Formats: sequence, structure tokens, C-alpha cells
Amino acid sequence: MKVLQTIPSFSPLSGGTSTCTYNLLTAMHEIGCNVDLMTLQYNDLLSHGETWVKVLPNDSTSPFGYSNNINRFLRQTEYDLYHTNGLWLHCNHATCATARSKRKPYIISPHGMLYPAALQRSYWKKWPLRKLFFDKDIRLANCLHVTCKAEMEHVRNFGYKGCIAIIPNPSKLPDYLNEVASAKTSFLGGSLPRKFGFLGRLHPRKKVENILYGVSMLPHPQECKLVVMGKGDDNYEQFLRNEVRRLGLTNVTFCGFVNGREKYEQLAQLSCLFVPSDFENFGMIVTEALSVGTPVMASLGTPWEELNTTGCGWWTDCSPENIANVMLQLIEMDVPKLLIMGNAGRKLVAEKYTASKTAIMMQQLYNWLINKNNKPDFIYE
Repeated sequence: MKVLQTIPSFSPLSGGTSTCTYNLLTAMHEIGCNVDLMTLQYNDLLSHGETWVKVLPNDSTSPFGYSNNINRFLRQTEYDLYHTNGLWLHCNHATCATARSKRKPYIISPHGMLYPAALQRSYWKKWPLRKLFFDKDIRLANCLHVTCKAEMEHVRNFGYKGCIAIIPNPSKLPDYLNEVASAKTSFLGGSLPRKFGFLGRLHPRKKVENILYGVSMLPHPQECKLVVMGKGDDNYEQFLRNEVRRLGLTNVTFCGFVNGREKYEQLAQLSCLFVPSDFENFGMIVTEALSVGTPVMASLGTPWEELNTTGCGWWTDCSPENIANVMLQLIEMDVPKLLIMGNAGRKLVAEKYTASKTAIMMQQLYNWLINKNNKPDFIYE
């Protein structure tokens, strides 16, 4: 079995799509799967010289990302199955069209791009692309891979009637994770201020301002610190900085882009990570925070009901008032209770979201599509 995955950009700055793809494929190679990844060259490539990452010279000539190098690679290579990550770009369409021309099965991982809110964003660009390419690409796909039941419902509402595989995004836990997590008690300490945080791409749909407003509603805002980790939309970041000044907050720090061990160390120092996004397909940041024992408050626009059911956080409406209420609970919560919540989160990630578990699921999906053997129970027809 020889499989090709494709992705338009494989930069860590591209966000969770690149990270989860790298984590998944690394884990798949560790269990012996023959899977390549094709992408275009960018300055900051999420790779460590792996031979299975096929990096092509970047000859992209339009916002659609048209590339003769992609066409040439797809035409000149042979795989048993094709799997593209994302939608709306030439790399994605060319993968689907090539699979059909070679009479091979193909999978699309939309990564949340078929959510209603995502479809409405830049609708005027996506509508003609749908009519020219992507409605057909999606309709004829042998399977769509989604990360949660909520995303499956949106895919069905979009009109796709084929097979859907629910496989969560993988959490690639680094070797130093236990060391980072074990220091959490010293980070929390027994005294104020509590430290709260946001991590992710800065974009208006992330609703980071709700966290700022939540802090401003506290009776004693100085009892906490807030760190905003991430880069993205420069205008939106300036808006957030302006709001910090307007609200008179002196306890907010903008850290910029963080990655690697620094990211996990920053997460471990938090009493809570806040994810107030309008919608979030899976949210790698949630499993990353849970993996170091940090509780999470996530909006109802995310698929994280397990935060409530496992006792490792809050899945609720992330209005400023609710955020302030959770912050007050955390400020008043003793350290042992915080550690119990943190341990529940680490247990959830270890039992369900490790990269090795998702790699096995993806391998089973590939085997089923290629060999038509026993259908895994996570595939819905």
C-alpha cells in the first residue's frame, strides 16, 4: 500500500492543519505505513528532512495556487490512494482530479472548511471555485475525513452523501512532556495571581476580545495575568492591543508566535486556556493544553463537550460574563482541585487522542478503501 497525502502549505505558521498532518504522518511511519506528503516549498517548512516529505519548488502563480510542478509530480508518480488536506486551492483539486484520472480512490480532509461559517467567509471567491471544481471533487470523493461528529453533520448538510470517517486530530506528545507537566505545581503555587492564556492564530473569529472583557469584569483584575500567544491578522492584533489600553488593563502580555518546548512550558504555567472561537473544527490547542495538565474553557462552537463530561474544563458559551465567572472560580480554587482537573485532562488525551491511536485508525481507513476488507466502526455510510 502506497499512499500520497497533499497539502498546499506545510508551514508551522499555517496553523493546526500543518501540525496535525505532520503529527499524523510521523506516527503512521512509526507503525510502518508507506505514506508520502507532497507540498510546495516555503521559507519555514514543518519538516526535519524526512524523505517522505516531497517538497516541490514553489511556482504558485495566483491566489488559487496554480502550480505546474504539482501537476507534473502528480502525473509522473503512482500511488494506490490519494488524500488531500483542505479545500479551495489548486493542490487540493489537482489531487482529486489526478486520483480520478488514474482510477484510484481519494480522501478529502476538509479541516473545518465545510462549516457554515467557514463557507460564508470569502463566499464570493469560493462559489465559482465550487462550481468549477470542488462540488464535483467533494461529491465523487471515496471518503471525507472529519475530526468530530459536529463536522460530520456539517458535511452532510453540505450535501455529501458518501462515506465519512471520524478520526480525531492526533496529539504528538513530545518526550519532555512529563517533565514539563510535573513542574505545574510550582507554576500554580498557592498564591495569586492566577495565569490565564490564549494560544492560536489571531483572527476575528477567535473572539480573543471576549477574554479581555472577561478580565475587565473581575472585581480585582490584578488577581490574574493574561498571556496572548500567537500571530495572524495584524489589524486584529492592533485592535486587541487598543482594547487593552482602552480597558486600562496592565496585566496582559502579547507573546507572539510560540512553538516547540516553549509552547508547552507556557501552557503548563496556565491555570486555564481559553478558546472562545465562534467555531473551531477540532482545536489542537485543546489537546496540547490538556496534555500538560491545564484545564480548558472552550466555546460551544468547538466539539469539546468532553471538557464537561470528564471534568477537565468548561464547554459552554464563552461570553465575557461566563469567562469572568470561570476566572473567578479558578482564582478561588485551591491547587489540589486544579491538579485533579489537570490530571483528568492528561488522562483523556492519553486514552483517546495520542498520535499512535489516530495513526492506526487512518491505516485501517486506507486498508478498507484499497482492499475492501472489514469496515472500521468509525466509518459512516
